[in-house]
Amino acid sequence: MRMSSLQLGLIVAGVLLVVGVILYNAWQERRIRRRIAATFARGDGESQMPTRVEPTLPGVVPSDPDPAADVASDPAWEPPLEDVQTAPVAEAEPQFARPAASPPMRQASAIAGSGPQPDPDIECVVMLQPARPVSAGAVAAGLHARFGKPVRWFGRRDAESPWQRLASDTHGEFSELAACLLLADRNGAAGTQQLESFFRVVAEIAPTLPAAFVVPDAADEAARAETLDRLCAELDMQIGITIQKTDGAAIAGTRLRGVAEAAGFRLAPAGRFEWVEEQTGAVLYTLQSMTGEPFSIDSLRVESTQGVVLLLDVPRVADPARAFDQMKLAAKRVALTLGGEIVDDNRRPLKDEALARIREQVAAAAAALRDVHIEPGSPRALKLFAA
Repeated sequence: MRMSSLQLGLIVAGVLLVVGVILYNAWQERRIRRRIAATFARGDGESQMPTRVEPTLPGVVPSDPDPAADVASDPAWEPPLEDVQTAPVAEAEPQFARPAASPPMRQASAIAGSGPQPDPDIECVVMLQPARPVSAGAVAAGLHARFGKPVRWFGRRDAESPWQRLASDTHGEFSELAACLLLADRNGAAGTQQLESFFRVVAEIAPTLPAAFVVPDAADEAARAETLDRLCAELDMQIGITIQKTDGAAIAGTRLRGVAEAAGFRLAPAGRFEWVEEQTGAVLYTLQSMTGEPFSIDSLRVESTQGVVLLLDVPRVADPARAFDQMKLAAKRVALTLGGEIVDDNRRPLKDEALARIREQVAAAAAALRDVHIEPGSPRALKLFAA
């Protein structure tokens, strides 16, 4: 069967189009590789990662200072008007060892500038170069994709413009896009399968724009995620101060709620009391049941607890040493009001000398985080140390 001139013309045009797309993508790939190398260049060589050291504090047999001393020295504090009794205070006892070597991370400020941006030290970043500017809606499938690790998409209008975090309702068009998958958090490192799923979604979106892109090797990124996860495990620290009644009796929920609210705590939906810094809205420390059971308005009316723990999440708090000082004072207030005391894991009274040593460990942990360019309480820290 003979083909018409129209059919021949269409076949030739199709071949030329395919060849043109291949050549265009090859040119774009070389261009993007150069841009990625310039934008996200990493350090020379790898750091030796230390093994994890669990926090421990050697036993202390301190003198017996009056736990009410610190409370009395604060003229702004007054005990709650309602009668609330019960509850000694217990505390965890950590010792922090600084990592032996720094990881290949840079100052977050040098990456993030004045606003949210891709963070290639803790995220797998895939750059896309659309053939023409596109809106955020063009990558809607990527914005809503789930991989078991947080994903962020950014866009910018040109190489000189700042990055902008993309959402479904983001306005404007962007000539560059960046898809970012978090490499590690408290749930562990991103695995090869998660990374490959992430790359597959990007690869499915790119032709619809159309856009050239380059993905890194999944195995290399998974190894980088494992290294980051080990580092964060080494630097992670949470400090607890336990409160129990001196006579071993249970703490009534109604009394606990009254004391907690009088001390500035508010019950959060997660089932724990939170102390929130008014100026920033950040949670500095929390108060929860010794057993980990969540509190609720209803349960506090009818139930009691054997003790409570004030908890400081060191990496997630700006100025952890100051936050520890505030938490210690709050614990003493609560213990004094309830007729309890601060105790260690063996239910022995924990005195000021031991608390001072724990504070030193908190300060050392904060310094170790800063040494590897993870500022406590910063956006980078909040991402890495999220559950």
